[in-house]
Amino acid sequence: MVRLNRIYTRTGDDGTTGLVDGSRIAKHHPRMIAIGDVDELNSALGLASIAVAAPFTDEFARIQNDLFDLGADLATPFGAFDTTDFAPSDMVLRIVPSQVEWLEHTLDQHNDALAPLRSFILPGGSDAAARVHLARAIARRAERGATALAVAEPVNPAALAYINRLSDYLFVVARAINAGADPLWVPGASRSQEK
Repeated sequence: MVRLNRIYTRTGDDGTTGLVDGSRIAKHHPRMIAIGDVDELNSALGLASIAVAAPFTDEFARIQNDLFDLGADLATPFGAFDTTDFAPSDMVLRIVPSQVEWLEHTLDQHNDALAPLRSFILPGGSDAAARVHLARAIARRAERGATALAVAEPVNPAALAYINRLSDYLFVVARAINAGADPLWVPGASRSQEK
């Protein structure tokens, strides 16, 4: 159980922050950028959750919890606590394949009810869909941050898969919210319009 009595510790005043294993890294380290992007994504999803209805409210609550798991996963370097793989333990919280599978299953259920895409869509439509599209774009950035980290250091493959599926899920949810009224991209539409 997490217990926070004080919010500030002053330990980060030197530009570093602590990881789960007690090590410290610069706040601008690729690991911290990835963690920060996941935190921003979680906040955007929280904003979107107040504009959606069932079943998305329950799904978003589950995903927000998963995003905390993802942040903890990213904050635990490979080899922390003498681990030799990305398996979770009493000391190490990791994203696991079943979390990715739930996202895939839920995404497929929503997508099966949609008409096939015949054009790229613009991020918008309704207020709720626009919020979900914003979260989707942040998820893509979080994925870029996590994959950049993975170039330098080992990252849990299930964590990378989760963040990739999440952006796909959010795209499908935005379409489902718009119920077939997605604004469509019209290539070059404004080229011939008068000034």
